Amino acid sequence: MDALDRLAEPGLDLLARVDTLLAAGAPEGHRLWPLLRRMQVLPGAAVREFLDLHPAPLTDAGHAVRRLVRGYDDTCALLGDQVAWSGAAASAYDEARATLLRHLDEGPESLVGRLESTASYADALAGWVEGSRVALARVLAEVLGSSEAVAVHAATRPGVHAGPAGASAAAEIATRILGVLGVAYDGAETLLRQWGPSLAETVWRDRPAVAPHYGGTTRIGY
Repeated sequence: MDALDRLAEPGLDLLARVDTLLAAGAPEGHRLWPLLRRMQVLPGAAVREFLDLHPAPLTDAGHAVRRLVRGYDDTCALLGDQVAWSGAAASAYDEARATLLRHLDEGPESLVGRLESTASYADALAGWVEGSRVALARVLAEVLGSSEAVAVHAATRPGVHAGPAGASAAAEIATRILGVLGVAYDGAETLLRQWGPSLAETVWRDRPAVAPHYGGTTRIGY
């Protein structure tokens, strides 16, 4: 359990009140409006969804993918053994073996390269989740102890008519929460752009064909 988990219960209670006040509308011209248009979600609902994100499953996924690499290493070691025979069949086998080795473990576009990229991407996502949870916990702790939180609680008491002060306080809290979540989502999109090319599906890469040579003339076709 981290700081965000410990703040979840009082935080969600406050943000549910914030959502209730904002459902009637935020103050006109408030800096919250661009965030609402961009995020398309109220702060309480956004935080509830973010609470389900934890770094441990992503870290475990990275470890699991790296364990798969060992199996490929063992296969490549077997394929690396030279055959003790010669002739046309041996040459054909050697060419196929070399092509398969290249596909399995030669460069970032090989199967091992893609596995290593996937594991590193999982690690990067785990770091993003952990950092984002810390940032969200920090701002949530701040708003829980703020004067705006007091105003929101007062405006949402049973039988109390929520006035402009309550709506303004709710908008301020929402702005801080959605602001930090917006930064977090920007970070996730940046990671995807950075790692996307390294996560593309690998394809079979044949070795360049050597054109037959006839009497000093290279023939490309038949």
